[in-house]
Amino acid sequence: MELGSALQFLDNKSILVTGGTGFLAKIFVEKILRVQPNVKKLYLLVRAADHKSAIHRLHHEIVGKDLFRNLKKKCGTNFSSFISQKITVIPGDLTHQDLGLHDSDLLQLLCKELDVLLNLAATTNFDERYDVALGLNTLGAKYVVDFAKKCAKLQVLVHVSTAYVSGERAGLIVENSYRMGETLNGVSGLDVNIEKQVVEDQLHLLRLQGASDKDITIAMKDLGIQRARRYGWPNTYVFTKAMGEMMVGELKDIIPAVIIRPTIVTSTYKEPFPGWVEGIRTIDSLAVGYAKGKLTFFLGDLEAIVDVIPADMVVNAIIVAMIAEARHQQPQTIYQVGSSIRNPLRYSNLQDYGFRYFTKNPWINKDGKPVIVSKVTVMNSMDSFQRYMAFRYLLLLKGLELANAAFCHFFQGVYSNLNRKINWVMRLVDIYRPYLFFNATFDDLNTEKLRMTARTSLVENDMLYFDPKSIDWEDYFMNIHIPGIVKYIFK
Repeated sequence: MELGSALQFLDNKSILVTGGTGFLAKIFVEKILRVQPNVKKLYLLVRAADHKSAIHRLHHEIVGKDLFRNLKKKCGTNFSSFISQKITVIPGDLTHQDLGLHDSDLLQLLCKELDVLLNLAATTNFDERYDVALGLNTLGAKYVVDFAKKCAKLQVLVHVSTAYVSGERAGLIVENSYRMGETLNGVSGLDVNIEKQVVEDQLHLLRLQGASDKDITIAMKDLGIQRARRYGWPNTYVFTKAMGEMMVGELKDIIPAVIIRPTIVTSTYKEPFPGWVEGIRTIDSLAVGYAKGKLTFFLGDLEAIVDVIPADMVVNAIIVAMIAEARHQQPQTIYQVGSSIRNPLRYSNLQDYGFRYFTKNPWINKDGKPVIVSKVTVMNSMDSFQRYMAFRYLLLLKGLELANAAFCHFFQGVYSNLNRKINWVMRLVDIYRPYLFFNATFDDLNTEKLRMTARTSLVENDMLYFDPKSIDWEDYFMNIHIPGIVKYIFK
């Protein structure tokens, strides 16, 4: 399989990107505009009430970011006119047919002009409201495929999922697709239409009962976790993403399509510059909590592999996979993009990097004093965590409960506050537990084949790097990723 020139492929292409304000979408847009300014048009679908709101989001949430500083320098005073010429931002909604587009002329133009459709829209909250996650991650995928079928000269549909659709399975996770209705625990009866009806029935019942918006949100979050675990997935996010993959596989028909499954996406490794990040992800929240002196223990297996991959490598893999599928159409290919096979990183490495970094560069608290960090207590099982919580907090909570009863609810505020915090911690642990004790690696045979093909036949192979073996994790975390997180927080 010959890939030829990526720049030649991108020349004069029209590309629609859903989830246009997202982390990976911004990096993709910047990369395309910087390396191939002769791309015809990038259409960015964003959630907005109208075109004016969409333009505002483009300038404040996308091209106004520091991410675009190299492109701004390259374009100079022509930057604004270049952006206006190359980007068309579209107010839309992925949870509706035709992507929520109401402009019939624009709809007709897209169906006529589009060469590539990249679906990056998603909600990544593990305990998102079920109606929101099902609408965006599952039904959104359906509407994207439906729209792709209307595009007369579409060369490829790229659907970005997550490697963690595998749930809690251990061992080697291969790049296999999910059949419609397939479940992780073998329980039958999974049907997207039934899930949609369950959501509608529950919302109708809650409204009949006069539930508040807050109560509805809690109920819909609980429903998502319940439905996910019924069929073997640990949380709403990966469950709805798995059903989204099923939708793509079942409905794509003859549309050339690939599915990209990244693992945990981290800050940029090289381009447009090292360390750009937006938002605090799971492992980053642990690092920040530790730096502030608020993380006093770690729950998990320190020898477990934590599969991370820099965002620019994910974007490069998307571009190369896009070219490969467009030029050599094959049955639907799945690419798992991670590091656990080629260059494994362990939680013990992260613990060491965090301790060394924040010892040398201590966090300054709100009083202007440096926070002194130390090695945290490690609990390597749920039993040890539950014993810790019982001795540290639950006995105190029980004492407060008794005192509260004896003193006419004098301690009610303290009791309620502590009880709320304990319930919050226990819910977080329940949601994240599968990943703290994750005992699997993600096979990337298809991705490695793609890398090998790129090495031998892609003209711009060096520009579109995505081999995790090239990463020195110590250097990356100590000099790129952690400083990038700190800079993001204090920007």
